[in-house]
Amino acid sequence: MAPTKQRSAPLSSSQTPDPRMRICVVYDCLYPWTVGGAERWYRSLADEFVRAGHEVTYATRRQWQGGEEPRIQGVDVVAVSPGGELYRPSGSRRIGPPLRFGLGVLLYLARKRRAYDVVHLSASPFFAVLAARIALAGTPTVIGVDWFEVWTRDYWIAYLGPLRGRIGHAVQRLCVRATPQAFVFSQLHARRLTEERLRHPATRLGGLYTGGSEPVGAPRAQRAEQTVVFAGRHIPEKQAPVVVPAVAAARRRLPNLRGLILGDGPQRGAVLAAIEHEGLAGVVEAPGFVEPETVQRALADALCLLLPSTREGYGLVVIEAAALGTPSIVVAGSDNAAVELVQDRVNGFVASSADPQVLAEAIIRVDKGGAKLRASTLEWFEREGSRLTAAASAAAVSECYAQARP
Repeated sequence: MAPTKQRSAPLSSSQTPDPRMRICVVYDCLYPWTVGGAERWYRSLADEFVRAGHEVTYATRRQWQGGEEPRIQGVDVVAVSPGGELYRPSGSRRIGPPLRFGLGVLLYLARKRRAYDVVHLSASPFFAVLAARIALAGTPTVIGVDWFEVWTRDYWIAYLGPLRGRIGHAVQRLCVRATPQAFVFSQLHARRLTEERLRHPATRLGGLYTGGSEPVGAPRAQRAEQTVVFAGRHIPEKQAPVVVPAVAAARRRLPNLRGLILGDGPQRGAVLAAIEHEGLAGVVEAPGFVEPETVQRALADALCLLLPSTREGYGLVVIEAAALGTPSIVVAGSDNAAVELVQDRVNGFVASSADPQVLAEAIIRVDKGGAKLRASTLEWFEREGSRLTAAASAAAVSECYAQARP
């Protein structure tokens, strides 16, 4: 297996004597017009490039009304394809928007073949990677690709069915082979890139946290009423409905325990049905999508974050909880990179499965850990925070491109 490059202490932009570069960031979503971990990363990356003195373009889909074009200081935002819904009601991605975006990227970069020193894009949607390689073939432009996730063949088939799943996996493998410089955020997906025959070792980045490297929480006293919080999209792989029976099982020993399930998505109906089935109306709340400030307050007051996902490319919310001194419970699984962010008994627990009884036991262990566990969670963040920020990752990317230039 080829080694993964490690950059434990990247230089800040003020320390790195980078020459001015013309950089195009390519992603089909733009924060805050759409909200998510990847959206925040690409906005942070663009901002870091601007702070480093580079000339930055952000190529994306149109997510705004006419006359309301984004105005981001130092960043030229270009719409290369129309907007529209990205997801089906089931939560899976639609095929039309990625195809249109890939075509838009192809046409745009073909017109701008020598306009950029660097093009940095996400592996998803895949067609943009292939479009960039075709449009920029024969130019000295450096191309870098973020691989947040690399799916196995079996997962592709489970996600899309036998035929479309095999096609999806073949396209993914083609994009891996077409990636000149790969960036990853977890050891899991660095290993999978190697297994998918990536031509060059991936550069491992520390994190995606957009806060500072100092904790924003403080140890607090144990409260009589404790709340378990889930925050994320209500899609099958995140398993939000299982939070409800887990809270119900834990309440047999922690009668004052409550639940708060934040977010929205195709499984919201299943969440509400689970609350009714368990008779926990008024005990477990599911208010839907809320503002980031509300999520932060909920995490700060929570007994723990419960993230029973079977699949996570990174697990940003675990870092956001740790910065507040709130431990996390995640679930062991072959597709769950979030387990890399949880050190058992230090900043939370890794449950062996998403069975409600197993999760309930983990909740009880967090309660027993009390103030000591919250303090060790903050200490963990103090040790790890500087390498987990998006700013540190963006500085490492900037340094990598400066070194790659002819």
